[in-house]
Parts: sequence; structure tokens; C-alpha cells
Amino acid sequence: MKTGPRVHAVLFDLDGTLIDSAPDLGGAGNDLRERRGLPALPLTDFRPMTGAGARGMLGVALQITPEHPDFEALKDEYLAIYEARMTRLTRVFGDMASVLDALDAADLPWGIVTNKHSRFAAPVVAAAGLQHRSRVLVCGDTTPHAKPHPEPLFEAARRMGVDPARCLYVGDDLRDVQAGRAAGMGTVAVAWGYLGQGEPIEAWGADHLINFPGELLNLPGMA
Repeated sequence: MKTGPRVHAVLFDLDGTLIDSAPDLGGAGNDLRERRGLPALPLTDFRPMTGAGARGMLGVALQITPEHPDFEALKDEYLAIYEARMTRLTRVFGDMASVLDALDAADLPWGIVTNKHSRFAAPVVAAAGLQHRSRVLVCGDTTPHAKPHPEPLFEAARRMGVDPARCLYVGDDLRDVQAGRAAGMGTVAVAWGYLGQGEPIEAWGADHLINFPGELLNLPGMA
């Protein structure tokens, strides 16, 4: 991939890459706080940790870690709140919509590989109008392993009938880059995503780092 062979398929992470789900994920965190008489936090507090799912949102909302004895019960409560509102404010990133249009126009297949469980991912993808356009949706519970394990990416490539070495994987988390590299795919780190609070994106070791969605179309092998 580094030498620019023709890309046969593009795979995307979901949250923070294709869609901006922070308003609903963070909103559910604030709904949880409201139930406890706590004031709402600004969305900017939640956004960096959105990629960590319920664990990240509970950490921001209530300073709860997985080691806390009430963590599992609070996680279940949070997920129920999120499920009730998960398509209220979530949208495809505006500039990403035109990129997907360009991929479709070029007949370059694309799909989604996410750690979000299918219970949540499938309705969100459908609400975003992507379910009939994405060639594959591999979720966190589709295979026995989740990212950073490469198996979800291998599964997506198998379903699409594409050599993993001819795929690009695009994501906003270190785990996306780790999974893509382990699967032998070209990796693209996106700077508009949630990014977490670990190593800076430049240290992830991705093959490409892009700041705007349209830059994806100009990467080696995409023409």
C-alpha cells in the first residue's frame, strides 16, 4: 500500500470517522448526570473520549472507572439511555458525505468496521442513510475479537471479496491504526475525529494522516 498500488476497497471506522455521534453519546452522559441532580457538562468534555464508548462516557460523566463496584450497573443504565436517543443528533460529518458520494461515483466499494455493537451500530447506520450504500458492516460483536485485533478487518475483506492488502482502513483512534496494520491494510488516521487522550495522532504510525475528509480521495492508489 505504501508504494501506491490500486486501492480496491475503503473501510471506515464509524464514530468520529464517518459520523459525529458525540452529541448523543455525550448527551446520554448528561442525561445520566441529570438523573442524579448534577449539572450538564459541556460537550467538549465528552468529545475526546467518545471513541471509548460507555467506559469513556462514564469516566467523564461520573468519574467512574471499570474497577468501580457499580460500573456494570451504571454502564447498563447509560447504554439504555443512549439507545433511546442514539439517532437524535448523530449525523454523517458534512464533508464526509461528499467523499462517500465520490467513492460511489467511482464504483470504489466501501464498508464500515466498528467496535460499536450491532444493537447500536445498525440503527445508527440506518438512520444516517448508509445501510444500503455500505457494502459491509462489521460490528464489535460480529467476530470473537474487536479492534485492535485484525479479525474484524479480515472479516470485512472476506465479505467484500477483497485482498486486505488492497484495502485502506480509515479511523480516528490508535486501535484503528493498530488493527489496520495487523491486517496488512493501508492505514489512514483522521485528525477531525475524537482521538482520545493518549499518544498524539502523529505517533500512531499510520501510513497517512489527513486533516480533512476530501484529502482521502488524493491518497496514493485512490486515483
